[in-house]
Amino acid sequence: MSDTEEKVVDKETNGENGTIAPAKKAKRGKYRRDKPWDTDDIDHWKVEEFKPEDNPYGLLEESSFATLFPKYRETYLKEVWPHVTKALERHGIACVLDLIEGSMTVKTTRKTYDPYSILKARDLIKLLARSVPLSQAVKIMEDGVACDIIKIGNITRNKERFVKRRQRLIGPNGSTLKAIELLTKCYMMVQGNTVSAMGPYKGLKDLRRIVIDCMKNIHPIYHIKELMIKRELAKDPKLANESWDRFLPKFRKNNVKALKKSKKKGTDEPAKKKEYTPFPPAQTPSKVDLQLESGEYFLKADQKQARELEKKKEQQAANTLKRKAEREQAFVPPKEDKPKKKKKKSSE
Repeated sequence: MSDTEEKVVDKETNGENGTIAPAKKAKRGKYRRDKPWDTDDIDHWKVEEFKPEDNPYGLLEESSFATLFPKYRETYLKEVWPHVTKALERHGIACVLDLIEGSMTVKTTRKTYDPYSILKARDLIKLLARSVPLSQAVKIMEDGVACDIIKIGNITRNKERFVKRRQRLIGPNGSTLKAIELLTKCYMMVQGNTVSAMGPYKGLKDLRRIVIDCMKNIHPIYHIKELMIKRELAKDPKLANESWDRFLPKFRKNNVKALKKSKKKGTDEPAKKKEYTPFPPAQTPSKVDLQLESGEYFLKADQKQARELEKKKEQQAANTLKRKAEREQAFVPPKEDKPKKKKKKSSE
């Protein structure tokens, strides 16, 4: 027996009798301990407020973001910029408005304590550039509020179709837009080639789906109906762990094109179908073929010129006669209506 085999036997056996040792406990869960402080009433998904005490030392490096804005926003941003600076100072973020380049910049300072606040500030200047008013855009700095800028300009090529579909998002007197805002709990702003949205993450997901489907020719009313049904189903605790597919409406897209009846030009009669023939249509005669038929092809150059002059003279003579008749027509006296003679009543 080799030395390695002896070592294996020693590990498996225990004691002089050579009895098999009991199996060792699994290492999984070795360091797990009971957590008496972790009770069921604690909400693990709640985002706790980040305070200056949580990061007293600040940030190591400076981070900055810049965005361009259109020329028509210049006057509004100039008026509002002091309020923007004041709102960002609370979070320790500096901001710069460059009217020459047409850009807005936000950057961290030594007073910045929340690392995520710079990303929120970046979203703020993006929203201001997309015509969102400051009173609404400032809410992005709050926890639990996110933003989404949806690009809709490149979905449809036809300009008229794009304008019609974009108008569907707003609806008559803004009714569709208001309904979407109430159901998704988001703010929505349709401007140019983009749709700016603000609100909770779940609502933004639904809103993006509605906007993109609308630009792909699916009317927002279908999604509004679906969201209304979902909101009612969410109130019932019995349906919390069940599938809602049986309650949701299933809309099918039916594009059946009506057959157009072809009619003859200038008449109400339907055009007759041409009879099928296996032979191709006769070839149209060329200029040379026509000259050969009339005998013009064999004439000399001077004879051709003389013939063309004759044709011109004939045409001119016909035109002069036509004009003369038109001129003479102005001197023709109009027909006068003869006065009707009154019949005398016969005296009885």
